Amino acid sequence: MKNNNTVIDAHNLVRVYDEKTVPIYALNRVHLHIERGEFTAIKGPSGSGKTTLLNMLGGLDSPTEGFVEINGTNITKLKGNKLIDFRLNNIGFVFQSYNLVPVLTARENVEFIMLLQKRPTSEIKKRVNELLQQVGLSEKAGKRPSELSGGQQQRIAVARALAPKPQFILADEPTANLDSVSAGNLLDIMAKLNKEENMTFIFSTHDQRVIDRARRVITLEDGKIVADTAPASTEHTHYETS
Repeated sequence: MKNNNTVIDAHNLVRVYDEKTVPIYALNRVHLHIERGEFTAIKGPSGSGKTTLLNMLGGLDSPTEGFVEINGTNITKLKGNKLIDFRLNNIGFVFQSYNLVPVLTARENVEFIMLLQKRPTSEIKKRVNELLQQVGLSEKAGKRPSELSGGQQQRIAVARALAPKPQFILADEPTANLDSVSAGNLLDIMAKLNKEENMTFIFSTHDQRVIDRARRVITLEDGKIVADTAPASTEHTHYETS
């Protein structure tokens, strides 16, 4: 139920492809509320609508029907630069393929969004230093993505997503390309940020490691939510960040 702590209110979301021939429902009447501080996994088989739902919540795709409100702003009605600016200032994204800019250093990748926001130089420097320390990569600040491991690149991607102080972070299969130790390190960092800073994380995932750590698990099948549960236990193995 929507309340003052609701960050995302997705109402009656429908996404239809090939409407004029044989309609394919990527999402079919999805209702979803996300509250501040959630650590939520959206799971389901391939083609169930996980990524489509994440793209709707992040304003990267528009619904055929329904709407998404973020802190009371209906992003479905935002167009062009207004939508771009809203995403820039309110939503952090972490992708399976890292999506770091290859010619920029780790520090420059983390700085990038704050430069677009035209933040003061002193504020940017302080924020980047804090974030690199939080993800355990201060000593890699001058390295380019090609000089970092997959796990390190994804940790830089998390720092970049956090840089503008977003309302929430959408993570689409963030551990898919990582080995078990790197995935554990990444999830430890995200869980710590969630606990200590009340940062809201929403994952789209097939990875049982992510699902096991989530405090809420939403299951999609054929574009519909078929289960929405809170696991009985969220105690997990800790991996040392290196």
